[in-house]
Amino acid sequence: MTTRSTGGLVWIVTAAILWGTIGVVTGSIYQQAQTNALSIAFFRLLMAAPCLLLMSYTTLRSNAFRIDRRSLLTMLGMGLLTGIYQAAYIASIPLVGVTISTLLSICTAPVLVTVISVLRGWERLQRQTVIALGGALLGTLLVVGVNPDVAGTNPAAGVALSLLAGTGYALAILIGRSLARRYHPVQVTSISFSAGAALLLILTLVTQTLVVEYSLTVWGLLLFLGVVPTALAYSLFLTGARSTPASVASIAALIDPVTAAVLAALLFGESLSLEGWVGAGLLLASIAWLSRR
Repeated sequence: MTTRSTGGLVWIVTAAILWGTIGVVTGSIYQQAQTNALSIAFFRLLMAAPCLLLMSYTTLRSNAFRIDRRSLLTMLGMGLLTGIYQAAYIASIPLVGVTISTLLSICTAPVLVTVISVLRGWERLQRQTVIALGGALLGTLLVVGVNPDVAGTNPAAGVALSLLAGTGYALAILIGRSLARRYHPVQVTSISFSAGAALLLILTLVTQTLVVEYSLTVWGLLLFLGVVPTALAYSLFLTGARSTPASVASIAALIDPVTAAVLAALLFGESLSLEGWVGAGLLLASIAWLSRR
């Protein structure tokens, strides 16, 4: 792996670590307010969008919104995929349970990205990637853990929604990488996340689930979600994706659930088993293996 792609991998891992804070911050919000996942997801994107638009203008000035029509439609499509991924994942949780929905939505994404990239001829399937993918998936599985006794109200529908979420996430990764070759990452994220916020707003209004009454502390937490693990993290991810194969980027992003599990153990007292720590080490070793070349 070249020095440039190794540097890109660092940005992607940094973004994934920031994404790992979403769980503990969201948990704090649930502890302090009567709200729901769709409302949190909407405000997350809503607060990220203006930050990204401002970053785009500050960085690129007059070129910030010089985007051809086809690329603009692609960015809007990426935003819709982002909204669909979040909505499908959130909806799958009560149907099939948190563990299964997390595994299916997050861990299937790198598999889909790798398969699509190879079938489309965008990448060659290399032994290093296969080994890293297997190790990363196994490591994530050990961290999250699988409890076969967990069941939701409609497992079949929950599995379908989880797979939809994973597919949306994988496609967003591929689209984001293709756009990052031609446009600055902040351009891509500012447009796509604005579209995603609009979609989630429509969903919350249609389902009548939008909650707007929060304390000042909770508004601060929502602002953090929008600025740090969303606006900043996705900009870093797309920056790294410019010089990193899509399959490698999606594997490195699996450090997200590991970070979340470790933070939950440290801050909320949630236990992380010996298998979980082994899994975290295996995932880190897999990412290190990717950066060897």
